[in-house]
Amino acid sequence: MTTKNCIIIHGCPSDAEKAMDTKTRTYDKHWIPWTKRNLIAKNIETETPLMPSPWQPDYEKFKAEFEKYAVGENTILVGHSCGCAFLVRWLGETKTKIFKLFLVAPWKIPQEKRNGADVDFYTYLIDPTIKDRVAKIVMFTADDEEGDGKKSLKIFHDVLGGEIIELPGRGHYCLGDMKTEEFPELLEKILQ
Repeated sequence: MTTKNCIIIHGCPSDAEKAMDTKTRTYDKHWIPWTKRNLIAKNIETETPLMPSPWQPDYEKFKAEFEKYAVGENTILVGHSCGCAFLVRWLGETKTKIFKLFLVAPWKIPQEKRNGADVDFYTYLIDPTIKDRVAKIVMFTADDEEGDGKKSLKIFHDVLGGEIIELPGRGHYCLGDMKTEEFPELLEKILQ
């Protein structure tokens, strides 16, 4: 049996202040540590890199950090929110073949509150050939995700296809929306 590995890319907080303190920051928490623990327990090596200055996402900085990790045909990639935009752009640019791609509350629309600092991060053409290099693509959304989140999901799905799973009451898949760190639906899909 071939060894699988997983890399989970977190989302982007709205401001630097709360993101700096390891006790109060949330962008690398939510369901990510729970998922990592459970995958490691199933002998899937799992990494959760901390992306540089995620409150002001910069593709080249994310790329430099991400490329420290091995990605190949047995890799499972999981993105949350802006982490999805990064992974899809990276897969399109590098033409890397991977095992599975999971987009959780995918986001592809620049945030007004960032005053255009993230326009370059989000505004790129999605490479439709990604779906030819990924065995399985699954996108998670919620019935109560905000409007731009629903639009983002449609943008990704229109180009990449794949399975959409809409769960009730999960919002943007943050701890405050989910009220739990557990995300068994994602774990089950990864392990299938």
